[in-house]
Amino acid sequence: MELSVITVNYNGLEDTCALIDTIPFNEQMEVIVVDNGSNADEAAVISQRYPGIKTIRSEQNLGFAGGNNMGIRAASGKYLYLINNDTIFPSEGCKGETDCFHALIRRMDVSPSIGIVCPKIRFAWGNKPIQYAGYTPLSTITLRNRAIGFGEEDNGQYDTPRTTPYAHGAAMMIRREAIERVGMMPECYFLYYEEIDWSMMFTRAGYEIWYEPACTIYHKESRSTGADSPLKTYYTTRNRLLFASRNRSGLPLLATYCYLLFLVGPKDLARNLLRKRPDLAKATLRGMYEFYKTK
Repeated sequence: MELSVITVNYNGLEDTCALIDTIPFNEQMEVIVVDNGSNADEAAVISQRYPGIKTIRSEQNLGFAGGNNMGIRAASGKYLYLINNDTIFPSEGCKGETDCFHALIRRMDVSPSIGIVCPKIRFAWGNKPIQYAGYTPLSTITLRNRAIGFGEEDNGQYDTPRTTPYAHGAAMMIRREAIERVGMMPECYFLYYEEIDWSMMFTRAGYEIWYEPACTIYHKESRSTGADSPLKTYYTTRNRLLFASRNRSGLPLLATYCYLLFLVGPKDLARNLLRKRPDLAKATLRGMYEFYKTK
C-alpha cells in the first residue's frame, strides 16, 4: 500500500462523512477513521455507510496525538496522510495533478531526508483565505511565530514549494520510516502543540519539513473544540508551558517561564474578566495550575 489516509473523529460524524465524500480514492491507498471516544459508536455508522473504509473504535478519547497514533499503528502505507476530519478536498482537484496526493508524494520522493510534507491550507468559508503556507520559526523566549499568508486571499503569492520549520496538524503527509526512527506523536499534550513538538523531533533527527502548494486542502477550523472555548483556553495555556519545558533549557527556559507565567497569564486573565468570560479566566488558571502540578 502506497498511502494511508488517517483521520480522527470525535462526535463529528457529519464533518467526517463530508470529508470522506471528497477524498479522491485510488487503488493504491487506504482510508482509516479512528472514532476517538465519541458519545455514540460513530465508527459503526461510518463502517456501514462506507464499507471500503477501515474504522477503529476507541472507547475513550485519547486526544489528538493518541487518536492519530492509533491510526498510524493500524496503517500499512509507505506514506501516512494525517488529516483533520473538519477538512475537505477541493472539488476542482489540485493544480495539474492526477489527484491531491500526487504532489505531496512527488515532493516526498525528491529526497529521503524529507520526513513531512504539508499542503497549502485554506479556510473553507467565504473566499477561502489562506490559513497556512508554511510557518515562521518560534521566537526563543516568547514562543511566538506566525502562519505565513494567514488571512490573505490566495492569488498565487505562496505557490513556491519550500522548507518550513513546522508541520500543520490539519494536514500532513509523513514518511513511515521516518516515524519509525523519530517516534510517534507525543501524547502528553492531548490537544494543541503536539504537531509543533513532533516537528522539532523530526528536525532534531535530521529530517526536513516541506510546504507543497501544488496540493490544497480546505479547513473548517475548530469544529470539535470551539473557536473560543474553555477547553481550548485550558490546553493552550497548559501546553505552551509544557512545550517550553520539553524544548528549552537553561536561561531561555527560565525566561520563557517568566514571560508566560507573569506576563501572558495575567494578561489573559484580565482580558477574559473584562470580556465577562469568567469561564475562560478559570480555564487559564487551571492550565497554569495543572502544569505546575506535573512539574
